[in-house]
Amino acid sequence: MKIGIIGAGNIGGNLTRRLTALGHDVSVANSRGPHTLTELAEETGATPVRVEEAARGAEVVVVTVPLKAVPDLPKGLFDEAAEDVAVIDTGNYYPQQRDGRIAGIEDEGLTESRWTERHLGHPVVKAFNGTYAQDILDRHRPAGAPDRVALPVAGDDEAAKAKVRALIDELGFDTVDAGGLDDSWRQQPDTPVYGLRAGVAEVRKALDEASPERPAAFRG
Repeated sequence: MKIGIIGAGNIGGNLTRRLTALGHDVSVANSRGPHTLTELAEETGATPVRVEEAARGAEVVVVTVPLKAVPDLPKGLFDEAAEDVAVIDTGNYYPQQRDGRIAGIEDEGLTESRWTERHLGHPVVKAFNGTYAQDILDRHRPAGAPDRVALPVAGDDEAAKAKVRALIDELGFDTVDAGGLDDSWRQQPDTPVYGLRAGVAEVRKALDEASPERPAAFRG
């Protein structure tokens, strides 16, 4: 599968490592330009590209940049992607630590991924936002393993969500359908499922126990 990854930090870098190891054709981009990705490209065989080129022909695109950087991404980012491209949003809102106050999230009550979706102009599937980056390399397990970790996945486009869940299964993790994008507050920072290393039943329970009230530590 042709996959584009926008953002080469901890999550983006480790997804690049695992997806290339699984045989996928990965293009990776960051804000600083392809010349800064030479080492990752040599290690993995991924193709370093400009952000504008990352989605070209891609069936899946992972957007894994700081939330405050989302509005700066190029317009028409997915114009040359595959017709049924699934876009994964791994982002989280950290107003006090990194992103500053975002009115759409705090005043309009948008979930973080709904806000991202509006800026991208394309439906997104929320996944990997509460996953430790190192776990992508270390905690993948074959299907049926008793210690296989489950990840919540939220989105409105059922076909895109199914494609993302299949890819996560291939990466070595179970998934739990966390509902539509307006339900994705259940997996935002400081919720019970955020950072949870557990199986399907425990992830479902954690999603059910989430509160829609944004904690003070995550308000701007």
